[in-house]
Amino acid sequence: MDYKNAGVDIEAGYKSVELMKKHVKETMRPEVLGGIGGFSGAFSLAKIKDMENPILLSGTDGCGTKVKLAFLMDKHDTIGIDCVAMCVNDVACAGGEPLFFLDYIACGKNYPEKIATIVAGVAEGCKQSGAALVGGETAEHPGLMPEDEYDLAGFAVGVVDEKDLITGADLKAGDVLIGIASSGVHSNGFSLVRKVFEMTKESLDTYYDELGKTLGETLLAPTRIYVKALKSVKDAGVRIKACSHITGGGFYENIPRMLPEGIHAVVKKDSYEVPAIFKLMQKKGNIEEQMMYNTFNMGLGMIVAVNPADVDKTMEAIKAAGETPYIVGETKVGEKGVTLC
Repeated sequence: MDYKNAGVDIEAGYKSVELMKKHVKETMRPEVLGGIGGFSGAFSLAKIKDMENPILLSGTDGCGTKVKLAFLMDKHDTIGIDCVAMCVNDVACAGGEPLFFLDYIACGKNYPEKIATIVAGVAEGCKQSGAALVGGETAEHPGLMPEDEYDLAGFAVGVVDEKDLITGADLKAGDVLIGIASSGVHSNGFSLVRKVFEMTKESLDTYYDELGKTLGETLLAPTRIYVKALKSVKDAGVRIKACSHITGGGFYENIPRMLPEGIHAVVKKDSYEVPAIFKLMQKKGNIEEQMMYNTFNMGLGMIVAVNPADVDKTMEAIKAAGETPYIVGETKVGEKGVTLC
C-alpha cells in the first residue's frame, strides 16, 4: 500500500505546480520576494512607508455553487477570475489597492491540466486587479469529493492610507448613487439559478435569442473586477464617500452596509437596463421581484456614493477604466436602509 493507492497522486501534484508556474509568474509585482514554490509568499512592504497611516485590508471568498456549471460544461478557465473578483472587489470597496492573493483548490482527484487551467484563471484575475499571486494550495481529497469535482476559494490582502479609507461616515442626504454594470449573475445566487434552470449539458448549451448566446456562456461569464474603475475615480480627484459591492443578498442586504445611521438610499429601478438573464430567470422561475433584488446584483456589481458636484468626473473616470456607469439614485434623511422605486 502507498499514498497513490490511497487516492493521492503526489506526482500529479508536482506536475500541476510545474504547469501553473508560467501563469503565476505573469502576476508578479516588484514587491514579491523569492521564487515560486516556497513554504510562504514573501511581499515587501517598503512602499507602504510612503503612506501617512497605512491600513491593511483583507478579503476571503469563493465561487459558491457556480463551480457546478464549470463541471457540467467542462470549462475551467474563468472560474478563477470569479474567485479573485469576489475577494479583491471587497478590498477595493474600502478604497484599498490589492497587493497579493492566495488560492486554495480542494479536489477529489488532481488532474494537472485541469488544475493548471483553473490557476490560469486565478492569474488572469490577479492581472486584472494588479495583485500578485504569491502562493496557493491544491489539496487532493479522495473519498471526500467526487473525482471530477473541486472547490475553489481565495484570500486577498490590500492596503489603503487611512485618509483614503471608504467608510460611509461622511455620507449625507443628497449624495448621488452611481452603479457600475455587472457582467451578469457574477458568483452569487447560483443555488437559486440551479433550481430555475435544468442543470444538464443540453440545457446549458441551449441558445437564447434574448441572451445572444447560450445559457451556459451567459451564466459562466466571469465576475467583473472593479479595482481599476475605483482607482480611476480616485485618480480623477474624486472622494468616494461610500461603496457597496453587490454580492449575496443583492440590493437589500448590501446597500445598507455602506450607509451611516440616519441615511436612507433610494434606487430607481428604471435608471438602467436590467440584463436579459435576470428577466429570463424571473419569468422562468416565477420569482417575486423583491426576491430577485434580494438575491442577485440585477446588473449592478458595484454602487458608489459621491458628492453631486463630482458626478460628471466620476462617470467619466469609470468609463475611462472600461466600465459602464449609471446614475441610479440618491441618499436622503431617514432610517438606514434602501428603497427601490
